[in-house]
Amino acid sequence: MSSGSQASDDHVSKDAAAAAASPSDRELQYSGWVYHLGVNSIGHEYFHLRFLCLRGNWVVMYKRDPHDDPGTRPIRKGFVSHSLMVEELGRKEINSGEFYAIRFYNRLDETKKGEIACATAGEARKWMEAFDQAKQLAANDILNASNWHKLSADSELNFEGHRPRMRRYARDLKRLIRIGKGPEMLLQKTSELGSRLKTDRYLEGEVGDAMEAHEWRCIRTINGIRIFEEATSLKSGKDFLLKSVGVIDANVDTVFEVVLSLDRHKRHEWDMLTGDLELLESVDGHYDVVYGIYDPKHLTWSSSRKDFVFSRQWFRGQDGEYTILQFPAVHKKQPPRPGYERIKVNPSIWEISRLKTAYSATSKCLVTRILEIHSTIWDRLKKRYTTNFEKTIPYALLCQVGGLREYFAANPSLALDSPSTVEHSNIFYAAPTASLEPENSELNDEFHDAIAFDGSLGDEDSDSDDEEPPKAGKVKLKNVSWAIASLALKKSAATGENNELDTTYPPATINPSQFHGSLHQGKGESDTNCWTKPSEPGFMIRGRTYLKDCSKVPGGDPLLKLLAVDWLSAETCMDKIAHHPNRLVQSESGKKLPFILVINLEIPAKPYYSLVLYYGADRPINKQSLLGRFIEGSDVFRDSRFKLIPSIVEGYWMVKRAVGTKACLLGKAVTCRYLREDNFLEIDVDIGSSSVARHIIGLVLGYTTGIAVDLAILIEAKEENELPEYILGTVRLNRLRLDSAVPYP
Repeated sequence: MSSGSQASDDHVSKDAAAAAASPSDRELQYSGWVYHLGVNSIGHEYFHLRFLCLRGNWVVMYKRDPHDDPGTRPIRKGFVSHSLMVEELGRKEINSGEFYAIRFYNRLDETKKGEIACATAGEARKWMEAFDQAKQLAANDILNASNWHKLSADSELNFEGHRPRMRRYARDLKRLIRIGKGPEMLLQKTSELGSRLKTDRYLEGEVGDAMEAHEWRCIRTINGIRIFEEATSLKSGKDFLLKSVGVIDANVDTVFEVVLSLDRHKRHEWDMLTGDLELLESVDGHYDVVYGIYDPKHLTWSSSRKDFVFSRQWFRGQDGEYTILQFPAVHKKQPPRPGYERIKVNPSIWEISRLKTAYSATSKCLVTRILEIHSTIWDRLKKRYTTNFEKTIPYALLCQVGGLREYFAANPSLALDSPSTVEHSNIFYAAPTASLEPENSELNDEFHDAIAFDGSLGDEDSDSDDEEPPKAGKVKLKNVSWAIASLALKKSAATGENNELDTTYPPATINPSQFHGSLHQGKGESDTNCWTKPSEPGFMIRGRTYLKDCSKVPGGDPLLKLLAVDWLSAETCMDKIAHHPNRLVQSESGKKLPFILVINLEIPAKPYYSLVLYYGADRPINKQSLLGRFIEGSDVFRDSRFKLIPSIVEGYWMVKRAVGTKACLLGKAVTCRYLREDNFLEIDVDIGSSSVARHIIGLVLGYTTGIAVDLAILIEAKEENELPEYILGTVRLNRLRLDSAVPYP
């Protein structure tokens, strides 16, 4: 399959509003070969090779490439709507090959859904970015009330539904971005992971949006790879962290695929320890269990062969960074083997992130390998066996970064970005616009405002083809003076209060003793199973000049006051908490407040849990402010702005790394439902709607009694007059117990 050129990443990753406003973006077409996955009427799974085209927010699917065969007719078509959800399903086996699957569904009607699969992680990422851009274009059409009235909500595309007849419409096409290579890449998964063209990268923040307490000290440099140890040991005193860091001349998607690959021939070129691996079980697209063996003669003085079993969990963040978690495991398919000593591998993490370079013509990434080791073992290695450190297993694991770097240096074709071509074409079957009315009025019922390729009830190939076809970034400034930042912080907090709240009204008195939740407020950091206020400085937010230099400043005091926290459990998912007569919003004190923001984090488990945060304002909200527009705006606008910053300040290090400290647009990551009534806005965040989020929250739930987590809620500022950002509300959750959740209702 082929992929986008320079323009691909540029166009795909632009701000949605800017993209939607630009007419050229509607002339931009993405196309490429994918597998269409589905289930037919008798329950059999099918996977068909299809050529997919996406222009603006209009989608067409073919059985053949229309650029090679101009007479080919489309078999599916439709619009991407603002309610489209795009979920990365991870790896999936098709025809004995590993592919990367993407799921689409309409969050307003989940019966309209479907899946496609791509040859590489990079292609899957670019399709997701392209569909996200299409979703933003659709959202902008709604906000601007342009053309959307012409579309029929009754004719939404559906992977599993009947395919309506289509009429032909042709429109001029200025640019075509081909994602992926050709069908041979899907039909024959080869070892080629490289590309033909370079890609410019947009710059991102190099650090998270919450302060981290970790301190690292470089203790050794081996062949250009830096090895660090934790400057202060973990509080438990039992474990210690080591990490190796290196820069690799390749894009993040390709490095991720190489690290995840079990191909022994490839691994033997860069991995001196875990070169012989065997897949025991693939739990889902983001989780598997692997068995490995190795001969330790080059590492230790032991002569016995060793084997091990470990699990791998991986996911990709909104910023494109990959994280791979590796834990020791036990599996029934691989009991202890005669002649081998079964060992436990060290818990470890791979982190693969884009390197933020302003002028580099080639893709680079920063690869970090973090390893847990018992502190007594590490002390012994440092004190007694320093000269033999190179013969230890931890050394071999840390040197995997160096092996990867040399592997890509020796295979320059792999170091290029995923394949992209920009072509000129006049072939595309697009939806009509105001200037191009349909030939037949019946066609209005054939337009679709959500993605889901309208599939027949039977096997897709049972339908014939004789249907009528339709016609450079800024360099981020770092290390800003904390004195200046603190001054800016105070000003931004005051500005936020003045702009967002209506100061013509006198402030209402908020008496904390009048508001109660099921989770009590702690009095100090030593209290458990409680909520408290986060410590300073806490979180980094966009500063006044963010659009010019990407600078961030400490967040300061929140605009809204945290009133109470509910920790609830039930057999089913809980929503519309504000309607419950025994909850805070319906209390006499709650009804007297000018405004209450309710954040309901729905946690998938057995039973279901809900963490409900109640924030109050002492004045009415200024309707012309960003907060006012968010409260009274559409779900489309809310999804594009609702942001959360997490930070685990105390807990197991792997959970910290998995959760991260970077801001997340929740409306893009998971399904959010909004309830606006009276003096409140409730946001129900369905964490279970994303497979990646389910994995991460599942990991967190296993360590809740030892975790202290800080959360910050804010509305993302995208325009000059919306800066600087301000924090809406914060909370620290201190070592919660699952069994303390109160049954609901």
